[in-house]
Amino acid sequence: MDMKASKKKLGLKERYAHLTRGLDWETSYQKMDDVFPFDKFEGIKIHDWDKWEDPFRLTMDAYWKYQAEKERKLYAIIDAFQQNNGHLGITDARYVNALKLFITGISPLEYMAHRGFTHVGRHFRGVGPRVACQMQAIDEIRHSQTQIHSMSNYNRHYNGMHDFKNMIEKVWYLSVPRSFFDDAVTAGPFEFMIAIGFSFEYVLTNLLFVPFISGAAFNGDMGATTFGFSAQSDEARHMTLGLECIKFMLEQDPDNLPIVQKWIDKWTWRGVRVLSLVGMMMDYMLPKRVMSWQEAWEIYFEQNGGALFKDLARYGITIPKCVEQVTKDKEHISHQVWSTFYQYGGVAAFHTWMPSDEEMDWLSAKYPNTFDKYYRPRFTYWREQEAQGKRFYNNSLPMLCQTCQIPLVFTEPDDPTKIAYRESDYQGEKYHFCSDGCKEIFDNEPEKYVQAWLPVHQIYQGHCFKPDVDPTAPGFDPLAAVLDWYNLVDGQDNKDFNGSEDQRNFAAWRGMATRND
Repeated sequence: MDMKASKKKLGLKERYAHLTRGLDWETSYQKMDDVFPFDKFEGIKIHDWDKWEDPFRLTMDAYWKYQAEKERKLYAIIDAFQQNNGHLGITDARYVNALKLFITGISPLEYMAHRGFTHVGRHFRGVGPRVACQMQAIDEIRHSQTQIHSMSNYNRHYNGMHDFKNMIEKVWYLSVPRSFFDDAVTAGPFEFMIAIGFSFEYVLTNLLFVPFISGAAFNGDMGATTFGFSAQSDEARHMTLGLECIKFMLEQDPDNLPIVQKWIDKWTWRGVRVLSLVGMMMDYMLPKRVMSWQEAWEIYFEQNGGALFKDLARYGITIPKCVEQVTKDKEHISHQVWSTFYQYGGVAAFHTWMPSDEEMDWLSAKYPNTFDKYYRPRFTYWREQEAQGKRFYNNSLPMLCQTCQIPLVFTEPDDPTKIAYRESDYQGEKYHFCSDGCKEIFDNEPEKYVQAWLPVHQIYQGHCFKPDVDPTAPGFDPLAAVLDWYNLVDGQDNKDFNGSEDQRNFAAWRGMATRND
């Protein structure tokens, strides 16, 4: 005989409420301000945490179910890719250098995002954002893990991917993305949500995962393609979380508007500077290109971002001040960054090269106003020098921007023949910047940015050598000592692609795979 249920089964709405809002509590023997000390010191005023609207009404049990299914599909493809020597199916071994930059410069940031959302979720007194941050923290560590697993197959066969944890902490150009996250995680919880939930997830993610992962597919890399598509479904949720946080703050109190606007201006510019590495990858490091950096920026920021700021305009938010400059810079930035890495290829964990005539014709078609006038002559000269056995490596140490930590290589917005240079004085010291945007960020928070760990300064101070190194010894080679500290093998992990071990191995392995020897 069937027994009648004593209680009616909970509906989806009730179940959702119990598994999210029902997890909250009021403190009894401690003050709420003592338990949650960080969500007021930034000046943001929140009057009613219950007004938080969850972007995705997702409970933890449903989350695990969805993610587990994605994991099964992802690792099935990764395993098949590895078992079938998928690394030999890519268009060209030059492509692997884009993965080297990704694994050293992007994947560690995913883990840092995991730690950041774990911390921030603890310090929001509202249960809604706490639950959302918990799920995003799990997403971020999953992204880091799946990226590492997907690219681990390449690490078995190619150089420069062997010590990404050490590299993100030490290598000069990786201080650019690392400083972005150092800046974010040392901010308050609301600024962190704009830095990562808006700038990293909205500005950077669309311009990284969509065009770059499409480029991976174009170049035969199904491992990277699969993790990119698997992650992108999470990124849609992450972007919505960041936007919801912005709207929540703006709807709570009119005094929040100038604070939020200032953060949006700051973090849009900080994100743009990190994206200069992505622009270089798209225009120069993909043998088969999907679109130019300029086209990607126009689609994913000017069009999509423009629609976003129209939506936020009803709250009083205006388009970030930097957009006017970026609109000019988009025709130059990838060429200037690639020029820098070509010169400093001796201290990078990936190979560089000069584009072929066909590739320069593609760049000319994509950048008709600038490439032939400013960059083709430079690249043609460097190719001629290389053909004469005079491949150029710059062994100097460049001045770095105190804020974004990029060498001062970018030009004035209205004069691409003149290096942009700004400076500020603070407490008797002079600080240098690559742009008005970076100078303004510093001037607003000088106490924070004077503490920046700048690689060039650290090298000059002798902090970038192993403990047993004696800089005063006869014949001391500081460059060799720095590479050893980076854990890079000179001539194997760095310098030109042409003649590299990666190039030779790929040609030999590809030949074996297509012959009946």
